[in-house]
Amino acid sequence: MRRRAIPGLVLALLLPLAASAAPDFAAMNIERYDPPKAAPAFTLPGLDGTPVRLADLKGKVVLLFYWATW
Repeated sequence: MRRRAIPGLVLALLLPLAASAAPDFAAMNIERYDPPKAAPAFTLPGLDGTPVRLADLKGKVVLLFYWATW
């Protein structure tokens, strides 16, 4: 008897969740996610002064560290 009651109980608990309406994201003021865009092409001087293009580093991990004092 107990084995039959468990699936029925699980179904009874999950049925209201499946029948509920989709959430209203507009009312929640949730902004849509836009995937990140590729960095623009640029060239910077390397530590030895030779130019380094971002395109030369394609496929490698690049960390850009910049700061400002305003």
